[in-house]
Amino acid sequence: MTNILLVCSAGMSTSMMVKKMQEAAEEKKIEAEIWAVGDADAVNNVEKMDVMLLGPQVRFLESKMKAIAGGKPVAVIDMQAYGTMNGAKVLEQALKLLGM
Repeated sequence: MTNILLVCSAGMSTSMMVKKMQEAAEEKKIEAEIWAVGDADAVNNVEKMDVMLLGPQVRFLESKMKAIAGGKPVAVIDMQAYGTMNGAKVLEQALKLLGM
């Protein structure tokens, strides 16, 4: 099971991305738990996650999130993939960060 945390500011669009990523994971037969939280809640979700992806709108928080992630991978979601709601591409980005 791969645990993927998406971090956003408040996020309707990030919730849609979670759904698209879950659909992509099901199609590829990948067991993944994918969820989104606001940036203030990220610290409460670090233990449970394997990788953290930030919505492009909160890219300025990348160094702060890396500091709280305890060495787990953190990256900003590719802006084009986010803008087109390409869940498969964002899932691929998360899996790459995990070396999968």
